[in-house]
Amino acid sequence: MKFSTSSSQLLKHLQIASGAITNNPVLPILEDFLFTIKDNRLKITASDLDTTIITHIDITAEKDGSIAIPAKILTETLKALPEQPVSFEVDESSNHVTLTSAYGTYKLSGENGVDFPETPESPTDEEIVIPTDILASAITNTLFATSNDDLRPTMTGVYFLFEEGKATFVATDAHKLVKYSRSIDNEAVSSSFIMPKKALNLIKSSLSNTDEVRISFNKSNAFFTFGHFQMACRLIEGRYPDYNMVIPVNNPNLMTIHRTDFLNSLKRIAIYANKTTNQVLIQIDGEQLHISSQDLDFSNEAQETITCTYDGVPIQIAFNAKFLIEMLTILSSTDVTLELSEPNRAGVIRPAEQDPASDLLMLVMPVMVNVQ
Repeated sequence: MKFSTSSSQLLKHLQIASGAITNNPVLPILEDFLFTIKDNRLKITASDLDTTIITHIDITAEKDGSIAIPAKILTETLKALPEQPVSFEVDESSNHVTLTSAYGTYKLSGENGVDFPETPESPTDEEIVIPTDILASAITNTLFATSNDDLRPTMTGVYFLFEEGKATFVATDAHKLVKYSRSIDNEAVSSSFIMPKKALNLIKSSLSNTDEVRISFNKSNAFFTFGHFQMACRLIEGRYPDYNMVIPVNNPNLMTIHRTDFLNSLKRIAIYANKTTNQVLIQIDGEQLHISSQDLDFSNEAQETITCTYDGVPIQIAFNAKFLIEMLTILSSTDVTLELSEPNRAGVIRPAEQDPASDLLMLVMPVMVNVQ
């Protein structure tokens, strides 16, 4: 079996696929890329059994076939080569692979392609087509809020909910929550699933300039297709928490403030906060926002006052500065609003101006301490 292709093009596709490969795979062959050639088209597959990435590239080949090639040594070889045509020759009796470039030849020991785990088939139960920019925004706005607690696996992923004309994406770790809703052209009946964090990171880094992403799914797997890229992943099983129960519906105190000013002030004040709690105290009175922190263990303290627009009664409430900074960093609007009710109830952050077709809400729980 022989084929040739561009070194840089091949490397680009291998780097995308390599995201599915783990350092300690369940099976040794999962350290390899599976190369499958059919009709002058190379399909590259990489998997850790939970996540499988497939990408395609046009090549010149003498005949069809398959071979599993060690991922690390192949990728490192191509990285060390400048752009040029490269050719592969596979000895099907021994599975030895010879890579030839303008500089010389390199021999790798491959494995029989038939031993590679079977590639998942795209589910046909349900299918959604979503614009690429909407999916990218959904991942960016929610991924940071997922939990790292393996004892609560449903909260380690992002909840996808599709309803007629609407898509909702939710992430929470019980301290913070993000809910991003967007109108889409969708006539499907209500359906939902929980996407693992690793798979979403891989999708985010691979999203191309294509107009849309096709998502097909069933109870156990989801399959994302766009451009030359396909990804299959095993969904997180379980019932997602009822997030609507924790979102306060009556927040009479509303502050509007310049996002960057608020963010930069929090970054400075957080330097002086206790490193365990990261607590900052927010006090709003009239058109002034007072932000302060202290670390009694080291006698450190800091306070700043910035201008805001406020409609409500004077209030003071403590938050984890790290969570607020994460949220304000993700947001891109010029101004943000902070909705509050009581010092012991969650605060809600939103962009001051939003696209009419979308709704982004970020919730942060207060630090339950005496703020008097």
